[in-house]
Amino acid sequence: MSQKSIFLETHNINNRASGLGTFNYELIKGLSTLDFNNYELTLNSAKPELLKDEFKDKFKYHKYSSLSRHPLFRIRKKYDLWHSVNQNIKVEPFHKINYLLTVHDIHFVEEVSNDKSPKLKRLFAEKLERSNAITYISEFAKTHTHEHFNVPNVPEYVIYNGNPISTLLDTSAFVSNVPVDKPFFYSIGDFIERKNYVSIINMMKLIKDFNLIISGNNNKKYGEEIKKLISDNNLENQVFLTGKVSDEGKQFYMKNCTAFLFPSIREGFGLPPIEAMSFGKPVFLSDKTSLPEIGGDVSNYWNNFDPEYMKDILFNGLTNFDNNKTEIENQLKKRAASFDWKVAAAEYFNVYKEIVK
Repeated sequence: MSQKSIFLETHNINNRASGLGTFNYELIKGLSTLDFNNYELTLNSAKPELLKDEFKDKFKYHKYSSLSRHPLFRIRKKYDLWHSVNQNIKVEPFHKINYLLTVHDIHFVEEVSNDKSPKLKRLFAEKLERSNAITYISEFAKTHTHEHFNVPNVPEYVIYNGNPISTLLDTSAFVSNVPVDKPFFYSIGDFIERKNYVSIINMMKLIKDFNLIISGNNNKKYGEEIKKLISDNNLENQVFLTGKVSDEGKQFYMKNCTAFLFPSIREGFGLPPIEAMSFGKPVFLSDKTSLPEIGGDVSNYWNNFDPEYMKDILFNGLTNFDNNKTEIENQLKKRAASFDWKVAAAEYFNVYKEIVK
């Protein structure tokens, strides 16, 4: 059997603070544990030397150039398979070759301004049209795509992401930049409107014995709205924003929080709840989009965002957790462990083999 060449368009890997950067890195890390036999996998990155330092000769490496986003300067090598690892990538192969598309979400259908939406829809439709197979990171992402687009009659697969926490870190030396001397709830994510932090801050107006800590890049428009909401309601001594945190910081807050809150109204997947479940922490999620797939029957759900209602769900859930702590902690940790990047990577590799067999 001749060697098959597979190109992974992974240039987002350098932005590890983002969900897509995490996906790229964890997929590659999972693939590195497999035996490729007669397959050669090439990774695209602006800093291929960093990947080579970690993964050595397990992969081939291609240096990403922003020029390759333009049709005239597209990569011309005829790989046996091109894997477009997310739906927003503007880097495409020059030639018509086997093409696998991974769809994380199509939030752009609802989120972007009217002037951008037609272009993004057109580009995504073109990716669908050229695909020989499509993978989705959740059943919701698949259903949502079928609701809004004509999906070609090609093989489709749902492959869940793995848990990014593969190692529990020693957080004993971590120094928090916000107070942790009082019981607190925790949340983390990008400061964009669909994360719906407004809802849990409004709920905190009704809660006096706990603080709320939120991590993530708040130096953007929605971050300013959240800061104003905190200030307008005199919650500066109860609701705290840490900004971006290290992996050590994230694990510190998850390990020490009373509960993890994630009221997002649109998620293609949702990694933070899985991370919190790794620590056996009670998880409270919105019941929107993909989150019930992630939380399963071991999580608690809000079906609306009335502050009194949210508070009732929260404290009823906490009472149930306290009354059945050992059992529920074990269920949460087991649920988190069921999301495994090695398993996910093996499933992606099986898709590669199906396409180029």
